[in-house]
Amino acid sequence: MNKGILYIVLGCVVSLIGIILLFPVKEKVGNKSELVRLSLREVGNQLLLANQDSTSLVLPIREVSPNKYQLSFQESLSINPDSLLNTVKNSFDKTNLKSNYLVEVVKCKEKEVAYSYQIMNFTSEDIIPCRGRELPESCYDITVKFKGKPKANKSNWLTVLMIGLGVVLVFLGIRLKKPNTKINIGEGFNATYNEAERIGMFLFYPEQSKLVKEAEEISLSVKECELLSIFIERPNEVIKREELSKKVWEDKGVVVGRSLDTYISKLRKKLKSDNNIKLTNVHGVGYKLEVNL
Repeated sequence: MNKGILYIVLGCVVSLIGIILLFPVKEKVGNKSELVRLSLREVGNQLLLANQDSTSLVLPIREVSPNKYQLSFQESLSINPDSLLNTVKNSFDKTNLKSNYLVEVVKCKEKEVAYSYQIMNFTSEDIIPCRGRELPESCYDITVKFKGKPKANKSNWLTVLMIGLGVVLVFLGIRLKKPNTKINIGEGFNATYNEAERIGMFLFYPEQSKLVKEAEEISLSVKECELLSIFIERPNEVIKREELSKKVWEDKGVVVGRSLDTYISKLRKKLKSDNNIKLTNVHGVGYKLEVNL
């Protein structure tokens, strides 16, 4: 596979994953419930320790209604509202539970709310203005009702990073995929030899030393490639023998002799299957690549 196409495909996949991360993933009820239960058990343990109680139990956490959970204790205890707020927040932070929720401290027998507060957008708002006043030792149930589905806070930086990386990969792939200019014999002959150049019915690959016509590949020697490249740059123009010899042989310290005629003959045979191309001898002057445009 072309390297540019590979980068484009990879960039699209990475960007798609980033876009998918933008959409909330529906959490399994069992996972949500376990996170809440785990957090509330930790809250209960911390409240008992604050009361110097290391022996009584935190009773099983109950889901009393959808998204509403109840924390109960085996023994009576006192509750400091400030300590409760911080304990709940710290416990929820550990399990990455980020949501709007209402916390109520309810007297067990009277079923009256002794204290409550609400978290909205991760800030606290007291519903009953008694923050800081310690609740005397008694039997309390603590309920937490989530406004919406409690879920782990999802950072956006990974999404942005993946989409950005995908865009960069696609852009890089487009740059790599963009071919070098292919030179047609009728388009100015400004040769760049990284890609094929069309000569009539042939494709000329200088870097690979070959001509291709349909499914046929014709190998070229180094000297044949050099000569053909010179002719391609100046089609339908007579090029003197001296110039060809100098560029291909003499500049490299080689004595030509009859080598030029030999290689011209070889090239002529390899190009003869296309009647639109002729490598002709201009007697006493040089050679010309005739191309029927």
